[in-house]
Amino acid sequence: ELTSKKRDEFEDILEERRLSSDLRYAMKCYTPVIYKGLSPCKPNAIKSAVLQSEQVQYVIKQLAKEMGESPDIIQEEATEILDEMGHRMQLGAVRFFAFTLSKIFKQLFQRVCVNEEGMQRLQHAIQEHPVVLLPSHRSYVDFLMLSYLLYTYDLALPVIAAGIGKYVFKQYFLGMKIVGELLRRAGAFFMRRSFGGNRLYWAVFAEYVKTMLRNGYAPIEFFLEGTRSRTAKTLTPKFGLLSIVMEPFFKREVFDTYLVPISISYERILEESLYAYELLGVPKPKESTSGLLKARRILSDNFGTIHIYVGQPVSLRTLASGRINRCPYNLVPRHLPQKPSEDIQEFVSDVAYKMELLQIENMVLSPWVLVAAVLLQNLPAMEFELLIEKTLWLKGLTQTFGGFIEWPDNLCAKKAVLSGLALHSNIARLADGHVVLSDKGSDDGVVGEVVFRHALAVLTCATYRNQLLNVCVRPGLVAVALHMAPSFRKEEVYSCFSFLRDVFSDEFIFFPGISLK
Repeated sequence: ELTSKKRDEFEDILEERRLSSDLRYAMKCYTPVIYKGLSPCKPNAIKSAVLQSEQVQYVIKQLAKEMGESPDIIQEEATEILDEMGHRMQLGAVRFFAFTLSKIFKQLFQRVCVNEEGMQRLQHAIQEHPVVLLPSHRSYVDFLMLSYLLYTYDLALPVIAAGIGKYVFKQYFLGMKIVGELLRRAGAFFMRRSFGGNRLYWAVFAEYVKTMLRNGYAPIEFFLEGTRSRTAKTLTPKFGLLSIVMEPFFKREVFDTYLVPISISYERILEESLYAYELLGVPKPKESTSGLLKARRILSDNFGTIHIYVGQPVSLRTLASGRINRCPYNLVPRHLPQKPSEDIQEFVSDVAYKMELLQIENMVLSPWVLVAAVLLQNLPAMEFELLIEKTLWLKGLTQTFGGFIEWPDNLCAKKAVLSGLALHSNIARLADGHVVLSDKGSDDGVVGEVVFRHALAVLTCATYRNQLLNVCVRPGLVAVALHMAPSFRKEEVYSCFSFLRDVFSDEFIFFPGISLK
């Protein structure tokens, strides 16, 4: 029932792109409806507003006093921070990306499916209150795909937080020169991953984000996980940016803020091999324009289908109702920095975990995820017919646990498994009626190379298996707790479950503090 309900909502946005001109699509009349009919605010106007804000001016005066320097010098430093950080969104760059991405996505993916109802809800939310988009993060494609999607549906393009390591700032996205500048002009703003206690940087960054949120002319987008998950398991959330976007509501500068969880599911991840190499200790290659051009060879590969599920917008006002007392914020001038109370910190943490659990709930699993899970339990090889039988069994179990599997109604199990093997031929293959891992050349070479190639195949396969763990982790822990408990008394099973939940709290996403539920 769940499967058919959700599948009916999906529409392939590439279908129309394959039938009409990409140039016409890129040059279409683009007039997105935005928050309360405001005019888009020019990037330079945002920078001026940030520099002149009471909060930034207060920190500048405090630092000038403490360091014995002229406020003008600190002001100049704040301007440099803003220039390093700020986006410069331009419609020309947006149209360039629309044309280029249309060509690339049609080449890479068979389908890009999005839930229509979710897009309608998002369109309504953007007109009502400031919106914060919170997508899952599995690939560099995530933020490009989301902007492409919003452009397709004539919605305001988001401004996107891109994290940059403090000491590799110039070598990272910005070091990609042309690409970095294009990303900036398409709405990316760049933040250092670590502020190192730099009060001025924190003040400028926080005010920049809050100014964009208060104006509400574009959704703000960032990844709660902070970085791409190399294992396909959802990473524990980071709270910094979420805390910043909540502050205008706490200080009554906005009536409400909508948080929108978005689940992006890949049938085949572009960086699958790169992640496996990283997990085996091979250094991550530096991003560069030349590296990006070399990566164009992947355009000849097939990466299957992407599913994007735009979740129900969650009202921050509703979440805070009856739980957060905003009165203490009224007792202090808004521009004075305030350390969040323990109640606020706990609230921010709970909201972050809630958003990630909503992302997990709406992830779409492909048949290959089931095949990978069964195959890894039966290495080095498994009979093809037995693999089909076990995959069907696991399909039923996953649906019982509430997992959503994209399995076409008219597709028999054999074809579904063969289709997965064809798409992932670099991981597994059919040989003499058995399915084996494609660790090519593992019979020759020195022992170290043989082990490395086998580990590479296993880890790549595990990336897809891990998508299933999000669905099965709670029933799995209950099953282990039943096995561990000395009797089936509820209190003893619950005690074992709580112990296991604490052990795995950094490995999987659990809602804080309600393990009994």
